[in-house]
Amino acid sequence: MAAPSVNVCVEAALENPIQEVKYDGQEVYVAPLTMSENLSKLAHKINFFKDESEEKGKPTSEGERETDEEKVLAPFQPSLWPWDSVRNKLKSALTEISVLYDVLSIVKEKHYMVTDPVSQDAPELKAPLQMIAKKKSLVSVCQILNTGADRLKRVQAEMDSNTQDNFLWELLQLRKNWRLKKVHNTILGELSYKSAGSRFWQGGTFEVLKTSDLAAEGDVTNKKSSLDVSIPSELEGVAYIQVEVKSVPDLIDLTSATLKMPASLGAVSADAYWQQKLETAHNVLFCKELFAQLAREAVQIKGSTPHLVVGNQILTNVFPGFQLSIVLCHYTGKEKKVNLSPTKPEHNHVLEHSLHQLLRKVHDNNLNTSPPHPVNSMLGMTKRRRLAGPQAMSRQELVQMTHSESILEQIVKQTRHAVLRIRSMNVIDQLAITMQDPQICAHWSCLNNSLESSVRLTITSYCFEANRTPLILIIGIDNIRVILREGGTCVLSFEENELRDFLQWQICQHHAQSVQTLAKLHGWQVLSAIVSSGHGDIETYGTTSTVMLASPKGNVILAFHSSPVNGSKLSVKKVDTSLESNISPAVTAAKWASLAGEFKEVNLSQLEGRNLTGKIDMLMARLTVLS
Repeated sequence: MAAPSVNVCVEAALENPIQEVKYDGQEVYVAPLTMSENLSKLAHKINFFKDESEEKGKPTSEGERETDEEKVLAPFQPSLWPWDSVRNKLKSALTEISVLYDVLSIVKEKHYMVTDPVSQDAPELKAPLQMIAKKKSLVSVCQILNTGADRLKRVQAEMDSNTQDNFLWELLQLRKNWRLKKVHNTILGELSYKSAGSRFWQGGTFEVLKTSDLAAEGDVTNKKSSLDVSIPSELEGVAYIQVEVKSVPDLIDLTSATLKMPASLGAVSADAYWQQKLETAHNVLFCKELFAQLAREAVQIKGSTPHLVVGNQILTNVFPGFQLSIVLCHYTGKEKKVNLSPTKPEHNHVLEHSLHQLLRKVHDNNLNTSPPHPVNSMLGMTKRRRLAGPQAMSRQELVQMTHSESILEQIVKQTRHAVLRIRSMNVIDQLAITMQDPQICAHWSCLNNSLESSVRLTITSYCFEANRTPLILIIGIDNIRVILREGGTCVLSFEENELRDFLQWQICQHHAQSVQTLAKLHGWQVLSAIVSSGHGDIETYGTTSTVMLASPKGNVILAFHSSPVNGSKLSVKKVDTSLESNISPAVTAAKWASLAGEFKEVNLSQLEGRNLTGKIDMLMARLTVLS
């Protein structure tokens, strides 16, 4: 007994065939065919050269098919002659030629039939309609001819000047530096920094034009380049960020609406090269993005000193009496001419360059995030945050970690450091110029950053360079850290007077140190040396340094006082060593008993010598000989 039939469903495999298996085991599948590709594949399976007449004799109904199947098919007998197919084709061609010959002979000899034309009624002719139709036809023909003539002229001009090759070459150069895309029949470019990580809302789309097409329309005069660009109206002109640091009395110019544009700054001419146009528009877009970022931060930041945004200006205080002004200067050539003052604006190019660097750093951070470690951790988390757990960081450290400084805060810090560095430099230069004795030599380090710089000061006396007082000033944001000769440190504020008073105090100590060095050379004995003496009148700033010396025989006592306010004083006392009356038992030597008494002041201006150290050297040498 036969088993019941089972319906089997045959379907095509849903998976695509494997094209390649990589070394890591990943399988690359063949992409599925589209509808058009599938249609062309099925069309290739049709044999268009097969004769349809062969299908006519085939049975159509099921009954005929069954009867045909019952018949025994005769075996196929191939042709015995190999040229049988050629003979059949030649025979059919002879038949067709014979028929054509018969038709031509009948038409030419006219023995069998006559071909006469059929008479028809002539249509009514309307002259105005025919005239209008002819005019329309002629107009369309003229337009076609004129268009063709213009194209021929353009092609001839391109062949003469080789403009087509120049256009393609310049288009290739343009594509190397700028992003281009083709939309229908136009070529568009992009000026924005979005590919570099910018999130600025304003775009910068420009259009690439061909100079020959513009010349045909009459929009362009003679141009050397075969390529031109069309810049948006909001990006035309020239722009830059003007950074100024001014004192309080000069704030009147900051709040004015008139901008002090440099004489060399002007609009880009229409005949400028396309690369210059694109670079200028690119800079305008960058300056607009930078100023928009600074203005947004100035409004959002809540600090001790408020930031003021007025139109295209941002004002903020850096120090008492000093203000930072950031101005967006955009000149398109359409502004009204204003008689500007001849004074040149104090533009700080270093701070402007720092602003550009800070914005580019923001773009880089937006585009490049730190890779996760391990790979299954959160994307974008910094290495310090990943180590917060193992290192058991406190909540305060985590809050400080999440806080990031804005561009405005960073530029304000850099401005404070720049102002403090300039003020310190002026104080040092003024002291070096006004004080001939001693000499102050400053060596500014070239390995600085935007927030810290250092200078090494050396205080020496002429012809006595062996004795020197070194100082190192580390200038920060709002304070100055001083490293003394002995290695001690002290911190000064941003006030100029503190630095000036400190340097004058160090000069007094240098004089006292020089006197002690001379005493060693001449064999004198240092009885007392006080760096900060509390005797005498109270000084306005600093303290007095005193040194008392005794000659080798102990019969001459020198008392040297150096004050930053009253200057240096030198007193001499002569002691008679033969008189030893009224000496206390606590005094071990006669020289200690002569510290008190009346001293005679020496007029230093009358002594010989080029400086104070030289004069004291001559005096000590003479007193040593006389004693």
